[in-house]
Amino acid sequence: MQCPEVRSFFDSQTRTLSHVAWDPSTRKAAIIDSVLNYDEAAGRTSHTSADAIIDFVRDTQLQMEWIIDTHVHADHLTAAWYLRGKLGGRIGIGEKVRDAQAHFGKLYDAGADLRTDGSQFDHLFAAGETYRVGEIPARAIFTPGHTPACMTHLIGDAAFVGDTLFNPDYGTARCDFPGGDARDLYRSAQTLFALPEATRVFLCHDYPVPGRDGVAIETTIGAQRRENVHVHVGIDEEAFVHMRTTRDATLAVPKLLLPSVQVNIRAGELPPAAPNGTRYLKIPLDKI
Repeated sequence: MQCPEVRSFFDSQTRTLSHVAWDPSTRKAAIIDSVLNYDEAAGRTSHTSADAIIDFVRDTQLQMEWIIDTHVHADHLTAAWYLRGKLGGRIGIGEKVRDAQAHFGKLYDAGADLRTDGSQFDHLFAAGETYRVGEIPARAIFTPGHTPACMTHLIGDAAFVGDTLFNPDYGTARCDFPGGDARDLYRSAQTLFALPEATRVFLCHDYPVPGRDGVAIETTIGAQRRENVHVHVGIDEEAFVHMRTTRDATLAVPKLLLPSVQVNIRAGELPPAAPNGTRYLKIPLDKI
């Protein structure tokens, strides 16, 4: 099994982990789940997190092939559009992004300003599609549940799981977003558990857990199978669905959901400017 080298970056504001994975022989690389910084109080975007990735890519002389989002994130804005402009490469996401565009386009009353055919992205990954990062084989694995469009990207021996699985001591992602489904998430976990136990698992988020210091970046399929507090081997589907739906009913709406989704369904491009030259994010009232 070919092993990519991986460098991870942690955004403390959104507790998001972004990753650069590359083929050491060709220096060709992919960025997975980037962050565009957003100050919701001031309505300002900035590029601190993305620029740290850019500096690393340039310093290590990597050639960007892919800029991938594992799904339409609801807790941070993607920097994919900005990164492509600085580093090149192709922006990719799962093909079911079209469903998210159709749903949220109506919520935001986006009209003709939002194409719902996925054409904002350079490539839409189909379930099971194979591709390469340099000479390292990669595969897009359909892992819905958190959202209906989630994908895990397996690059060599490294699985980038998005929000499907968290560190084993934190469990699994919520399933109460539009189109999310706890039963789908359980089955997606079983799909991932079928990978070799030594498969490295790179997380998209890490949240504080009592008794553990630091940020968890990487785990393994074996550790997930044995230790995931929500979905380890031995937890049956009905028990998981009951736990997940009960837990989700207690969770607050992510504070960046409404700002982030309308950017992320556009591949990170900000909404078009109004006639006065200013870009606006829409906040639908009493709809969430």
